[in-house]
Amino acid sequence: MSHSEAEPDLDSGCISPLGAAGEILAAIDFSPHSRAALEWAASACERFDVPLEVVHVVHDPGSAPGSYRMATEALERLEDAAQEQLQLFLDQAVADYPASLPLAEARRTLVVGLPVQRILEVAARHGAQLIVLGSQGRTGLPHLLLGSIAQRVAQLSPVPVTIVKADAEVENGTQP
Repeated sequence: MSHSEAEPDLDSGCISPLGAAGEILAAIDFSPHSRAALEWAASACERFDVPLEVVHVVHDPGSAPGSYRMATEALERLEDAAQEQLQLFLDQAVADYPASLPLAEARRTLVVGLPVQRILEVAARHGAQLIVLGSQGRTGLPHLLLGSIAQRVAQLSPVPVTIVKADAEVENGTQP
């Protein structure tokens, strides 16, 4: 199902099949890395017969300390654009993998705030047994300056976190 057509290696014992007791939460930012994470999460959901929830966080810089608060109307426009992009992103994934029931039936959640905090809140509120995120894999100075949302989620999450990186061909848009 994924870009490399390889099934995720889920036999390592990192999560147990809990049936409908917990879901897998895929946090996306519309990048090729989050697309790879979404595909991985959908495959895991199929394997363990658990529901998939897809969350996108509209980063509101006004919710960070020491920053300017955005006008409500401007934030509403951001939310509308993000909701439309979320719909298109998931519709494309479903079109690419029509046999994937978890993708077709995924709960779609859009929240506003700081990504790390909001991802963890959604996971806790919905009883996620696993969080799956994509990572750009920045290193060096860009990593120090920008940090990593995936890394912070992994550090703070009370449930397991899987971080997925897209193949170079997918990342660069050169894969057929």
